[in-house]
Amino acid sequence: MVGTMNKLGNISTAWLTIILVVIMLIILIFSSFIGVVEIPFETVLRIWGNQLFGIGDISDIRPATVAIVWQLYAPRAIMGVLVGASLALVGVVMQAMVQNPLADPYILGISSGASLGATFAILMGATILAGSFMSGWGVEIFAFIGAILSSVFVFTLSSFGGRMTATKLVLSGVIISSICSAFSNLIVYLVPDAAGIRSITFWLMGSLSVQGFESVWMVGLPLLICLIFFSTQLRSLNAMMLGDDTATTLGVNLSSLRRIYIVLTSLLIAFVVCKCGVIGFVGLITPHVGRALVGTNHWKLVPVSILLGAIFMLVADIVARSFTAAEIPIGIITAICGAPVFAYIMIKKSYSFGGSN
Repeated sequence: MVGTMNKLGNISTAWLTIILVVIMLIILIFSSFIGVVEIPFETVLRIWGNQLFGIGDISDIRPATVAIVWQLYAPRAIMGVLVGASLALVGVVMQAMVQNPLADPYILGISSGASLGATFAILMGATILAGSFMSGWGVEIFAFIGAILSSVFVFTLSSFGGRMTATKLVLSGVIISSICSAFSNLIVYLVPDAAGIRSITFWLMGSLSVQGFESVWMVGLPLLICLIFFSTQLRSLNAMMLGDDTATTLGVNLSSLRRIYIVLTSLLIAFVVCKCGVIGFVGLITPHVGRALVGTNHWKLVPVSILLGAIFMLVADIVARSFTAAEIPIGIITAICGAPVFAYIMIKKSYSFGGSN
């Protein structure tokens, strides 16, 4: 894909970033008036302006309409931005960390591990956690544990019998993902809770349906922490893309940094999964589109990929809500878009990945 798209050399990264921010904000507002209840676009703009900046008078708008826009539609749209940005950031970091263009939290089984942990906490962990200090954070804690363990198993399994390769890494991810999915299905099968099973089934396919801004903060805060940290790691990420030997020569402590990266990315994925379910391929698609636009230098790639991830997730959510009366799980939409890209990357031999432009 990178080889077939021209880099926007005549447009600076700053201007491209501004353009992407504007596009994201337009789609964000557009997304927040699409739903079961039809609300005029002008009304949505007035509510956003009043709630965010105190601009204008909305006393003539029915309180029920304000509640629908600000308590249902707006949190969902903002969650789309945060989830897309989170998955894109994790994809960029993982691809640099293992020097593998196929690295992605979904493909490598990290999302499935987090999903297994969250499924256990939701359907079986309530009794175990009752009365403990973890009772209010059980889903998040178990999702984080699942993500961490699946990451460790994938990287350990892919390192057996010699040096880690792209093929071994992907196959290891498929193995761990299959095992986690099997155990998740087993838990769902063993628990005789029809309502819980329906909820988990829909959740396992991904959804941005949230209950207010509390869930938004639960994803936004870990994302902010990761953004702050990884903004200090751009030089190290560039060095990792050059290969382990070169990175070590440049003074990068690969072993230590990889452990830190795995913990932080697993934490972020855990919160995304426990709030929105399993949403795949976003971390695979957006970094490659970003490299097609600005190259492989992470000083440019990280902000562009994050914005692309947010835009892609917003558009996918709009599509998921627009084609049928019943909402389509957003994970289905991202898989339809991502699977062909995954196949393209595997088949194309001339794909350029390493190096920093």
